[in-house]
Amino acid sequence: MSETTMAQRPPEPDWSAITDEELVGYREAENRVRASAAARVITGEPDPGAAIAWRELALPGRDLPVRVHRPADGNDVLPLVLHVHGGGFVGTAAQCDWVTSHVAARLPAVVVSVEHRLLDAATPLAAAVDDGWDALRHLLDHAGQWGVDPARTAVFGESCGALICALAAIRAEDAGLPLRAQVLVNPAVDATATMFDYPSATEYAVSPTLTTGQLRLFQRLAVPPGADARAVSPLYAEDLDGLAPALVVVPTDDPVADHGRSYAGRLRAAGTSVRLSEYPGAGHAFLSMPGVAPQAGAARAEILEFLRTALDAGADR
Repeated sequence: MSETTMAQRPPEPDWSAITDEELVGYREAENRVRASAAARVITGEPDPGAAIAWRELALPGRDLPVRVHRPADGNDVLPLVLHVHGGGFVGTAAQCDWVTSHVAARLPAVVVSVEHRLLDAATPLAAAVDDGWDALRHLLDHAGQWGVDPARTAVFGESCGALICALAAIRAEDAGLPLRAQVLVNPAVDATATMFDYPSATEYAVSPTLTTGQLRLFQRLAVPPGADARAVSPLYAEDLDGLAPALVVVPTDDPVADHGRSYAGRLRAAGTSVRLSEYPGAGHAFLSMPGVAPQAGAARAEILEFLRTALDAGADR
């Protein structure tokens, strides 16, 4: 980040020895920086053609914050794009304003970015997965209030958010909910013991934006002892046939690059339409860092065009 922004960031902890209290303190400080105006030199400026506001969804047993992006002009009924940010145990929807506001303004669409529960000792990955699914169900059930067309709906996630969206797409097919597309960017889709058994996990174990140490903490928090890791690992889902068409965006210099490649292969083998798009030289989370990742602009354009084609009013699944 910029020199000023870097000075505001908390020091990186020892991921192997971080305590529960240290994790909470670290992510609160880190998320303040990620959501700040100063960080936009890295995370990018929001599109001026979108209006952005925080709202809350009244879900079973909880109120869930969401960051809503709408075209600044016009009140037409629009497609819905449910977005989920990355980070797992850290992160905020505000860090993704550059891409989510652009999609809202240029598609155009209502883009609802989910501020899901973050992983910690008391909050496993299953809670964040439920947040993504429950938010999608709520928005579709109240489509009229949100000004969205439930027949033109897509999910779009990054990293852990891509895992959440991939599982939402599977649930949507099982539940008979309309879903036109899924966009999965640098997806981490394997939380099982095989999570590190990929060449990319070894080759890029100490990449600048994601390390094996962070992934091991993610895995430890994601699945409590005795829980079934396959239940929160889309790569191991039994049935991937008939899902919404997928765009899987893979930065090559990423420990989880082979997660995305493997999942795209499984989708294709199951008969689901999938486009695997690789960005040479890009690192993990590059789409949220357009200020330092030159490939982010091309990826954003590809995502926009994929969603535009999939959500076109005349398109058929």
